[in-house]
Amino acid sequence: MHSENLQKGQLLIAEPSIIGDSSFNRSVILLAEHNEEGSVGFILNKPLSYSLQDLIPEIEAAFTVYDGGPVEQDNLYFIHTVPELLPNSTEISNGIYWGGDFERTKTLINNGTIQRDAIRFFLGYSGWDAQQLEHELQMHSWIVCSNTYAATLLTKNSTGFWKEKIVEMGGDYLIWSNAPENPILN
Repeated sequence: MHSENLQKGQLLIAEPSIIGDSSFNRSVILLAEHNEEGSVGFILNKPLSYSLQDLIPEIEAAFTVYDGGPVEQDNLYFIHTVPELLPNSTEISNGIYWGGDFERTKTLINNGTIQRDAIRFFLGYSGWDAQQLEHELQMHSWIVCSNTYAATLLTKNSTGFWKEKIVEMGGDYLIWSNAPENPILN
């Protein structure tokens, strides 16, 4: 389950020791790209308080928008499971794709062809320079796991996702699964 061999498509689970970092505390990140130049990922479990329609009024769907990470938070990104509908998308892995023709995406959402379980939108992304993520792994900031959910990943309930992954780790992680998000408030 744990792996130091980073590859796009894997999940990064924030170690319980990441406290006080509002971006990454209790985050589950899908690693969308990883190469010698750096890494890009999207936080899967941090929904924002507004919808896609709040950001783009011509889209007639109240899909939740997520905080993808602290980089370029003024840009909207999306991942999906419908590459046959969205030309120019890039496969991350296991049936999950990144981006594509946004004008077509808007049309297909508006006519009901693309449903909320097939696509997820993010403001910003999580990014690491070359070797930065590897360094954070050495510092025990992240746990690397395979995406065993494959394309059903976008159907996961985001609110309990971090806790679910920590419980799966078992052992010493179990105690953290019920700890308050901010231990000072305990």
